[in-house]
Amino acid sequence: MLYSLNKHNLRPYYILHIMSNEKISENILFVTRPLSPPWDEASKNFAYDLACNVSGHNITILVDKYIPNAPQHITQKKIYSDNHFSLTQKVRSFLFQMQYKKKFTTIHYMFTPARLNSIAINMFIKNAQTTAIQTVATLRQDLYSDNEIKKFMFGDTIITYSKWAQKKLQNLGFDNIHQIYPGLNLSKFTPGDKDTKLMQKWNISKNDFVVTYPGEFVRLGATDLIVDTFLKLWDNPSNHNIKYLCACRIKNDADAKKKQEVVKRIKNAGHIDKIIFTDTFGDMNAIYNLSDIVIFPVTNMKGKFDVPLAMIEPYACKKPVIASDLELFQEFSNENINVIVKRNNTEELKNAILDLQKKPKKRIELGENAYKFAHETFDIKKTAQKYQDIYSM
Repeated sequence: MLYSLNKHNLRPYYILHIMSNEKISENILFVTRPLSPPWDEASKNFAYDLACNVSGHNITILVDKYIPNAPQHITQKKIYSDNHFSLTQKVRSFLFQMQYKKKFTTIHYMFTPARLNSIAINMFIKNAQTTAIQTVATLRQDLYSDNEIKKFMFGDTIITYSKWAQKKLQNLGFDNIHQIYPGLNLSKFTPGDKDTKLMQKWNISKNDFVVTYPGEFVRLGATDLIVDTFLKLWDNPSNHNIKYLCACRIKNDADAKKKQEVVKRIKNAGHIDKIIFTDTFGDMNAIYNLSDIVIFPVTNMKGKFDVPLAMIEPYACKKPVIASDLELFQEFSNENINVIVKRNNTEELKNAILDLQKKPKKRIELGENAYKFAHETFDIKKTAQKYQDIYSM
């Protein structure tokens, strides 16, 4: 039985069991959001890249449409009906786990733990035959107390993205904690020339200095700060060749409304020709390589991963990154690999952009150092080997 949900009711309807006549070999189930293109979201990018690079194990992933040319050790189960991890899709995932939980030697959960999903997994999914591994991308301390967070940790083995989160959980009394940074597919994120077709599409000239923000419209608290900064920059006519490439997806009505506000502000200031919205364009590597610099001046990371790949991916493309001085970023942000500015400070952000614009040698040096750091620290092959070791324990 699966369920059809809408805003007003939850009504059951019967369908054939997805796997009623299929045999599942003993393997690892990845429980994630729907894994399918476009590959423009960090959580599913990492989960799929990890599945592709793990060897010696059969991996089952959950999709809404089949991924062509997936490696042979990956089994795809089409249990989702769309690419958004809505309540409907979460129910589909839960019911799949309920039915087939004992068919897998390991279930690997890769999502932010919360009250409801932790209770459901503890009550209905966990069993003596199956090992539960829990990758915790972030701890929502803005929403939950320490006691609540302790209740959300249901894994037999817990893996954190950051050393900060590992230490936090150890201080809460957990001893089954491993820290593994998320990995990047370094064959996908590579330095390259600017795409001339994209430049034509987005009206970018070879003399333009492109500054990209690969964040979000509403979350992270950076949108208004960035718009304020660019309006200050564009007050000076000599800076009119600086283009703002807003690489933010519209995920909900709030994002759509925020984009309209940004358009109105910049249009009213007479600079609408200096901003590009990528919207659903999925080739982030092309966007990074089109950029001269990347900015990530966020004021908080509420609801986001401890390690934002929107900072790390540009590193792999040899792009200098300007980031805010959040304490969480100290593990992968320092003056040798990127520029650090005070949060909520438009003047510092403006000056940092102008400094990098005027100093191409500094851009090259930062880019080279960031590239080396990304390859040493965030190579998906190294990350996958660490997960393989845990799967084999």
